[in-house]
Amino acid sequence: MTCHLDALCFDAHDPARLARFWAGVLGWKESRSPHEDGIALLPDDDTGFRLRFLPSQEQKTGQNQAHFDLTSTSLDDQRQTVARALDLGARHIDIGQSPDEDHVVLADPEGNEFCVIEPGNKFLADCGFVGALACDGTQAVGYFWSEALGWPLVWDQDEETAIRSPHGGPKITWGGPPVSPKTGKNRLHFDLAPPAGGDQQAEVDRLVALGAKRVDIGQGEVGWVVMADPDGNEFCVLAPR
Repeated sequence: MTCHLDALCFDAHDPARLARFWAGVLGWKESRSPHEDGIALLPDDDTGFRLRFLPSQEQKTGQNQAHFDLTSTSLDDQRQTVARALDLGARHIDIGQSPDEDHVVLADPEGNEFCVIEPGNKFLADCGFVGALACDGTQAVGYFWSEALGWPLVWDQDEETAIRSPHGGPKITWGGPPVSPKTGKNRLHFDLAPPAGGDQQAEVDRLVALGAKRVDIGQGEVGWVVMADPDGNEFCVLAPR
């Protein structure tokens, strides 16, 4: 059995504030566990993954490797999402998008980019409000994550890839070349959890065979294993609970 995607983690200077922002935008519930660091948000159905907000003093350098694409059912719905995000502390940003593009590019209170997509986007039509986690990455890394999570490829064309859980929910996409150079540790990373009764070391060995490697980011002696995918993006393999 493969591991499952337990959470998408955000490094945050103020985890509580950032969690409140995303809870307000997404309508997800906050959860605090005595068994883990930070604050988690639980998705509004059982098809998504949690968000975790972890304390970090590292500064953001450059554009994030991954961002959310939020969907809209109408132009009015898109405007309401943008207005709600701005009220909660987001701001408009320019990442080089052209003036005639219909999606709206915003940044959360700590500068993490996200997009509010216009209505009628067929690629994200049945994915829910969080339509996709859109990533900068190669075709090879899309193949890696498909095997790592056991999620089938739902798009593989012109070196662009996308995967999606068999149970539905958001897609994870990779845009193909050109891939921006990585600068420092990513502010967003995946936490993977072995299946119930599974073995952490066996999962690490399986992921290494798929093309990942163990990395040292100064974590010291911890219960999780820090790894990097074939593009160098960090992720963690948790101990079985």
